[in-house]
Amino acid sequence: QLHFVESGGGLVRPGGSLRLSCTPSGFTVVHYGVGWFRQAPGKEREAVACISSVHNNTQEAESVKGRFTISKDEAKNTVYLQMNSLKPEDTAVYYCAAGRSLMVTECTLETGDYDYWGQGTQVTVSP
Repeated sequence: QLHFVESGGGLVRPGGSLRLSCTPSGFTVVHYGVGWFRQAPGKEREAVACISSVHNNTQEAESVKGRFTISKDEAKNTVYLQMNSLKPEDTAVYYCAAGRSLMVTECTLETGDYDYWGQGTQVTVSP
């Protein structure tokens, strides 16, 4: 079945950086819009960033804009989320997902537009 495997999470201090990786199983990322989402304890899942399938246009949530960068290495069939200047409020389980639509030009930050999800990787930002 189509799904992602996320990796790269861990425990970091405020102001630190992490790079998350998202590798697909059973498909190629060039054919899908891909998004990063996160869910903190007691909160709903929220979009973080996304990248479109062909044009590789990106969007980032306001809460992470300027700090997080989504990118894609098509040769490695991997999507990344570079997270800099991490804050305690960034603590969450981070999920990668592929959209049900092609998202050729633009991706979306709507959870409901994504069908294929990974199991998540924990990111904890703490002093």
